[in-house]
Amino acid sequence: MQGWQFTKTHAPLQLVEVADPVAAAGQVVVAIKASGLCHTDVTIMDDPGWMDLVQPPVILGHECAGVIESVGTGVSKFKPGDRVGVCPIDPDTQVSIGGVVDGAYANKLVVPQTELIPLPDNVSFIDGAAATDAGMTSHRAIFGVGGARAGMKVGIVGIGGIGDFGAQLAIAAGCDVYAADPKPEAKQMAAAMGCKAIFDDVSEMKDIAPDLIVDFAGFDTTTAHALSVVAPGGKVVVVGMGILHSTISTWDLIMKRAQLVGSMGGDNSDIAFCYDALSKGLVKPALTTIDFSEIDQGLEKLRQGGVTGRLIATQA
Repeated sequence: MQGWQFTKTHAPLQLVEVADPVAAAGQVVVAIKASGLCHTDVTIMDDPGWMDLVQPPVILGHECAGVIESVGTGVSKFKPGDRVGVCPIDPDTQVSIGGVVDGAYANKLVVPQTELIPLPDNVSFIDGAAATDAGMTSHRAIFGVGGARAGMKVGIVGIGGIGDFGAQLAIAAGCDVYAADPKPEAKQMAAAMGCKAIFDDVSEMKDIAPDLIVDFAGFDTTTAHALSVVAPGGKVVVVGMGILHSTISTWDLIMKRAQLVGSMGGDNSDIAFCYDALSKGLVKPALTTIDFSEIDQGLEKLRQGGVTGRLIATQA
């Protein structure tokens, strides 16, 4: 099979031929139909700080959906031919695909059956792939960590692949959602989905004072500005890792008795929630597709800020 392999920082991915994976006990082999491209993979390629979490050479990619090709002994919940999404994180070991073990920028993937989520027949592989990271991560951050509920004022920083999915989930749940993103395309998306107001920067939400702000960008000032405008007693949840540091005002943190917390990933239950929302038509994330052979070009487009919503690589 083929896979896009990462070898070292500041080096392009290489399309390599490797042996087909074989399912051991409790594992399945998934024939991948759609793989989401994530900005995390761009930062892995560009920032040496990520090397503590990545063990090259490794095939990148951590969000995908496909069809089960084969199963190992002891697999009882799934069978060949089943449509599935793959949770990026092993619930038992917390090892993530596309970092320590080979990931989703490949034709096939071997994972434990515990990482699989049934994909409803009326949800496409493309939507299914996006939900395994963009959906999972945003749902956990907004609801699991952020505690969002109907009627709450929620600020979303960054209407990219994750923020788009998350903002739609929050609107569907009855939250009053406010968006911050300087890109004209992102502003159009935010308006179309029903955000109450859209700003260039989260600092412009001062008069709104959201109860919860989720920073899906993570570019230093985005976190600091979110803390400066969140309501007293409110919460800022940081998800994005555009830059691996931020300088915040401890005055704002203390005087507001605010909470500043991080959120990473999620689990099968978050993905299942997103699949249900997709199946019922409650959300429809903005997705663009490319061919599997164009993953390197897609990541470069992502690096240059040329992607609106989520970019998904497909294969037959």
